[in-house]
Amino acid sequence: MKNISKYIITFIITSLLFVTAFYLSNYFANKKTADIKATEDQIAIDLLSSETQFDILKQSSCNQLDDSILADELDTLGSRLSSMETQIGTDNAEVIQLKKYYSILQIKDYLLMSAYGKECKLKPVSIVYFYANDCQECQKQGYVLTYLRDTYPGLRTYTFDYNLDLSAVKTLISLNKIPTTLPALIINGKTYNGFMSSDAVEKIIKPLLPIASSTSATSIKK
Repeated sequence: MKNISKYIITFIITSLLFVTAFYLSNYFANKKTADIKATEDQIAIDLLSSETQFDILKQSSCNQLDDSILADELDTLGSRLSSMETQIGTDNAEVIQLKKYYSILQIKDYLLMSAYGKECKLKPVSIVYFYANDCQECQKQGYVLTYLRDTYPGLRTYTFDYNLDLSAVKTLISLNKIPTTLPALIINGKTYNGFMSSDAVEKIIKPLLPIASSTSATSIKK
């Protein structure tokens, strides 16, 4: 009789542990899904907003415009995407979908800035960066671009996963003849392959930027 009671108690405890684990697993999974859905909704709003914003900008004079059309939105969404890649993984289907939305928003901003430059006879300075998750030099290149973006507020940087299955990204790769050797940078229309140090990139962008930032930053090792 004692053995039967022991088995019953063990069964009850095991069942409770199983139910609790199942509940917590579902809870955190649902929370992650909700976070991703909220971010997707925000990106959809930003895409629509960018269309409307550009229509407004076209009605304005050039001296009423600045170069920060979607900069804040891109920074915020980029941070969210990086966080989700760390938490869920770069191969997660929902994270990949998020990356596609984010890439479209970047391309939209890139086109808006190009159109703004032509309309106002200005030359916005931009860097388009292609990377791959399995690229050893790409992480270091990312640090270089972060340093440059923080040092030169007038510099626009756009980051794309070379292997992302998105037609718009593939078109950028094809038009600019980006090879599979990564990292690769497009600096104001010219393509550069392989890792580039902060000094090398600065030599190219400094003459193009009207005012260099006085922001101090620690030089990145080459």
